[in-house]
Amino acid sequence: MKKLQKFRFVLYVAAETQNSLLAATNLNALCREHLPGLHEIEIVDVFKKPERALADRIFMTPLLIRTAPSPPQRVIGTLSQPERLLQALGLRPAAQ
Repeated sequence: MKKLQKFRFVLYVAAETQNSLLAATNLNALCREHLPGLHEIEIVDVFKKPERALADRIFMTPLLIRTAPSPPQRVIGTLSQPERLLQALGLRPAAQ
């Protein structure tokens, strides 16, 4: 039996701005629907951890990084287009 791979996401936000809250809500909904029990989400506030944001080269928020499985993928924005997000994260094949 094949072991299902766990997805790990880091979402960089700027405090509790509308776009940051929307991105977190959209990511949680997508993971509940498409990756139940197979995901971890870490939310990093760039105002509280600016050194981490600089080290990870985060210059815009909200920004999502899929850190696992490799290779890492980055998506900028509120994550409000589920089909495009699934494709960008490698969860759906790109439309032909």
